[in-house]
Amino acid sequence: MKYLIFITLFSLSIAAKAQKVYDITAYGAKADEKTNNAVAIQKAIDACSKAGGGIVRVPASSTFITGPFNLKSNIDFHLEAGAVIKASSDENFYKKSVFRSNLGEGTIWIGAENIENLTISGTGKIDGNGISFMGKELSDSYELKPFKIADPRPHVLTIVGGKNIRIHDLHIGNSAYWTIHLVGCNDVVISGISLINSLKVRNSDGIDLDHSKNVRISNCYIESGDDCICLKNRREFEEFGSCENITVTNCTMTSRSCAIKIGSENMDTIKQVLFNNCIIKNSNRGVGIQNRDEGTISDVIFSNMIIESHLFSDVWWGKAEPIYVTAYRRAKGNNKDANWRFPKGSIEGKVGEVKNITFSNIKCTSENGIYVSGESADKISNIRFDNVDLYINKITKLQGGIFDRRPSEVEGFVKGNTSGFYLDNANNITIKSSAVKWGKSLPDYFKYAIDANHVENLDIEGFNGNSAFPSRYNAIKK
Repeated sequence: MKYLIFITLFSLSIAAKAQKVYDITAYGAKADEKTNNAVAIQKAIDACSKAGGGIVRVPASSTFITGPFNLKSNIDFHLEAGAVIKASSDENFYKKSVFRSNLGEGTIWIGAENIENLTISGTGKIDGNGISFMGKELSDSYELKPFKIADPRPHVLTIVGGKNIRIHDLHIGNSAYWTIHLVGCNDVVISGISLINSLKVRNSDGIDLDHSKNVRISNCYIESGDDCICLKNRREFEEFGSCENITVTNCTMTSRSCAIKIGSENMDTIKQVLFNNCIIKNSNRGVGIQNRDEGTISDVIFSNMIIESHLFSDVWWGKAEPIYVTAYRRAKGNNKDANWRFPKGSIEGKVGEVKNITFSNIKCTSENGIYVSGESADKISNIRFDNVDLYINKITKLQGGIFDRRPSEVEGFVKGNTSGFYLDNANNITIKSSAVKWGKSLPDYFKYAIDANHVENLDIEGFNGNSAFPSRYNAIKK
């Protein structure tokens, strides 16, 4: 009995120690909405981590302005209800590049490097104060402020080389650039967060998984001007290897570009990926596989999804393709890219294969059709559409009949017809138990249910659908 009591007391002691709280106000943080609290917050984080771990608390119903700070191992950075951590609008605070020696694509606000056992939790808010970094507001976007070498716009959260990362229940967003960027991270859970960015802010990605592995994202609501969830392998972090073993479930997304994107930055391997039970609403492109580099993309499943997309202006990438699978060499670098996209010493690149991709039980409503296209037929193979239904109808005044292949070395915008399935340069394509229906608004460029060009081994089984104008076109052209 005494032994049992001793064990119980010892366990409680360990639990109490793990739950020690480090309130940022005890280290000098002031909720006056003008003080830069970076030093005080960093002191609380450092003390917590040095002591072996615990909770760094941002107290309830208070707003703390802060410049950059770094998270550490073995802490729970906890924002209580009504608590707000807000990025300072002073651009002079933001010096450290997100992409190492590549200075042209934003800076770090909340950072962490080579850490483990980090939790970010609570029902408070992490506010990137993104609008303050923008230029003039336009009808569909904000102007981007010019810069010479370094773009000062801060990414909200950047974790490089993290292990055992947990992010849950937060409100996070209003980002000037990417919101959650996980580089070379392993064993990650993101659940129950609301990630809301202005739909007018360009480059405002939601969650970017970069060379990361064993990531589970679930039950999230995301609105982003740019991609909501994006998988990639940036060249600046090539030592971290592939991006693999990713599951995304029960998420709702809205984007002015692509709600779910794989690529375009991919110098390694992206594989073993599952998206299930997701809703995409009021977006430009729905699901996009956009390979533009020498890396490969394989073994990906999209299932049980509803996709609603329509046209937006050319500020945003995409032409309302609900599903988009492409493989083209990247366009040669412009001034911003500074050729960071190509292998060192090269001024042009190659493109790897996209293969073994399945789309199952997906309902699409859009102004455009599904687009599958590669620079040659051997670059895209084994693409399966099973119970994929499309309803195509013209609802905006923007010009359609266009597919967007940017950033491609070949023509960026491709003019043609709008068909339910537009297939070009691919092999081993299966369309099974799927359907195409047309609405009442039918411009002349609406044509075939399936338009196949240079496709090797096209298998169509149990398909239901006619062309937009049955008296003028057959349902299937191949």
